[in-house]
Amino acid sequence: MNAAQIITPDQFQNEIALLNKKLIESDEKIFCLEEQLAWLKRQVFGKKSEKIVSDLNGNQLFLAGFDGVPAAAETEKTIPAHTRRKPNRNGQDKIKLPPDLPVVTTILDLPEDQKICQETGVPLVKIGEEVTHRLAHTPGSYYIKEIIRPKYAHPGQEEKGVQTAELPESLLPKCRADDSFLADILVKKFADHLPLYRISEILSREGIEISRKLLSQWVVRSGIALAPLYDEMLEQILKNGNIFVDETPVNVLDENKVRTGYMWVIVGGHDSDPAYRIYGFSDRCYENLFKMIGNYRGGLHSDKYGAYQELAERKQIIWFPCWAHIRRKFFEATAGDPEFRKWVLRKIRYLFMLEKVAWARSPEERLKIRQEKEAPIIDELKKKILDKLGDPRLLPKSKFRQALAYFTGLIPYMKNYITHAFARLDNNVAERAVRPLAIGRKNWLFFGSDKGGQSAAVILSLVQTCRGLGINPRDYLEDIFGRLMSHSSQKLTELLPDQWLRSRKQSAKPIS
Repeated sequence: MNAAQIITPDQFQNEIALLNKKLIESDEKIFCLEEQLAWLKRQVFGKKSEKIVSDLNGNQLFLAGFDGVPAAAETEKTIPAHTRRKPNRNGQDKIKLPPDLPVVTTILDLPEDQKICQETGVPLVKIGEEVTHRLAHTPGSYYIKEIIRPKYAHPGQEEKGVQTAELPESLLPKCRADDSFLADILVKKFADHLPLYRISEILSREGIEISRKLLSQWVVRSGIALAPLYDEMLEQILKNGNIFVDETPVNVLDENKVRTGYMWVIVGGHDSDPAYRIYGFSDRCYENLFKMIGNYRGGLHSDKYGAYQELAERKQIIWFPCWAHIRRKFFEATAGDPEFRKWVLRKIRYLFMLEKVAWARSPEERLKIRQEKEAPIIDELKKKILDKLGDPRLLPKSKFRQALAYFTGLIPYMKNYITHAFARLDNNVAERAVRPLAIGRKNWLFFGSDKGGQSAAVILSLVQTCRGLGINPRDYLEDIFGRLMSHSSQKLTELLPDQWLRSRKQSAKPIS
């Protein structure tokens, strides 16, 4: 045997150790890949709901000293050999129509020869009517608004010129589209999520040919004209001292390629579901968020994105991390310690159930519930999760390990909501505001330019705020289009959706 081929015992042991190390690394990689594959399969084929089977019973969440809010009990009726849920007839399946809806009457009468008895020849007598009502539809009607302005001149002094009445104010002067038509286009795109090419096709079926390019120009110009209202609404949101923030990617057409931009969403107010929604178009750079909120100092609800954490570390905001995101991390960690995962999810569920009770109480009682009932649960979670994170058997790249690390990174801030009655346990308010944008981008796919994205942010803010307030955005936009240009810049608050709605209600009240 050649001396170069002889392996010493020490070399043999080192070779075995190296192979074992590679085997462990390969097992860890396979585990992580299988976990990712299982997650992907759940996203494509599985249920999207995060509900889990609970082993709670009615006595596990008894609040000593507080009256619980009883859950709505389902009524059942006994059927031979089985039970069946009794249908809930609460009127939700009925049609509700406005009282001023036009009625087109059609009379279907018998022919004259059938109004005579065929046996005796005696004329039949009308004794009543059968009336049937059906909701009907006609295609959207369009018309040309012709404005005639007589011209006047001095009969003997032509140098004094010609006088005519002023045109009504419009959002886009010299535009061939009336404010009512512009409002309809904006609502179809930003509330109904129709892309402009589809709107153009719908118009063409009515014999109206307008190119997508021209529609796009009108949309961009409208967004620029509405910018002062947008700025005023952002200022009002930041004055509230309580905001919900989220961000989502959007595609932007850049010459002949598509790049990724971001749409920031800020929802403001102390209500349980604030109506004001501001969308800001930019990229995901921290500075863009800092620029949007300026010197804002107050409560901020969000997920664990670094920009929010940096603001919290600066002590500029009171950060309320979202517990729904914490819960989601453990829900997705299906390949970790199953019993510990169930325990964590059960404890987080306790928090949400307690919050449901707390928000049905006064602010003082809400704080008491949080401090006496919720704080101990969070302390227990922190202790157990920190102990679990020290387990050397955890795979560093597993979703379970990532969920534990996500939780521990938020420990300094996760109890902030306990001492602020207006704070929420989650950031679902902002996530609901993101949802219309997520639906829209599946239809229009991308913004045509940065300017288009900025205009879209302005229009989205007004339209979605109207929807949050229960306002028909078409009525709101059409009304303010004719008033914005002449309105005092010091009183722009009067044209914001909530103030507009309040003035409409006051003007509709009967004078006693």
